[in-house]
Amino acid sequence: MLETSARLLRLLSLFQGRRYWSGADLASRLEITSRTLRRDVDKLRQLGYPIHSTSGAEGGYQLGAGSTMPPLLLDDEEAVAVALGLGRAAAGAVQGVEEASVRALAKIEQILPPRLARRVAALRHVVVSSSATASSVDAGLLSTLAAACRDEQTLQFEYQDHKGAATSRTVEPFRLVHTGRRWYLVAWDTGRHAWRTFRLDRMAANATLGARFIPREPPAKDLFTYVSRGWWNAAPNRVRVKVHASAEAAAKYADYFGGVEPIDDQTCYFDVGASTWEHVAMQLAMLGFNFEVTEPPELVEEVHRLARRFGQATIPTR
Repeated sequence: MLETSARLLRLLSLFQGRRYWSGADLASRLEITSRTLRRDVDKLRQLGYPIHSTSGAEGGYQLGAGSTMPPLLLDDEEAVAVALGLGRAAAGAVQGVEEASVRALAKIEQILPPRLARRVAALRHVVVSSSATASSVDAGLLSTLAAACRDEQTLQFEYQDHKGAATSRTVEPFRLVHTGRRWYLVAWDTGRHAWRTFRLDRMAANATLGARFIPREPPAKDLFTYVSRGWWNAAPNRVRVKVHASAEAAAKYADYFGGVEPIDDQTCYFDVGASTWEHVAMQLAMLGFNFEVTEPPELVEEVHRLARRFGQATIPTR
């Protein structure tokens, strides 16, 4: 009996980790026969888990959505991650889920073993994050997009670009990226046949799921840097400046705000963009290296203005 119960828990954990499994894969993972697998699936259904099955050579099982919320199985790392995530959500990182996050957090903390509770408390104590966000994101939309990425289902949604033009998009979603101020979706745009990055606050909340797709190779291994570079590349005010530092040294800062191209061992080009020339000048000031700016005139004037402000800040008052 104990062996069967342990196997049911293992089966449930597999279903919750990946939505669809072939019957052969599940039987192999659990080291049981197909007949035993069918009996175990039936037992989970009796406990309220909505498990759908398909027959044939490619037949398998899929955990679906039911009328009630069945228990979830979390390992130690998942429990810690969920507790920390709920704490951030309760602070208002995602619009509309603050109250629900507080309730869920209270339930999880009540059953956390002492060793895990200490880990969560320690992480909260030493981790500092900004509560300031440039835009709010609908929790329902975020959930829909996360499910589409996980289950490899196409998405259809209305999107408004930076100029305010509305378009209809059909995409193959890959990952959600949070830069600290905004949420982005990295996806293959089937209409434009290219990878695109979408700001979630510009997407209509009624995005719909479509057919399953075979995932493509991602556009980059480091999607955070990929999204960050895409942001400055699309900025209305862009410029290339010469920086008196090696590309390796400049990239420690510049990679998050622009692109670096080496000239020689001592200098490099820095491509940077922002919404205003003032912001461009500030980013150059934070590089920590000497640089040369000769154009455009608007940026030259902003650099001079910034230099005057800093110079006046050091003038002793009488």
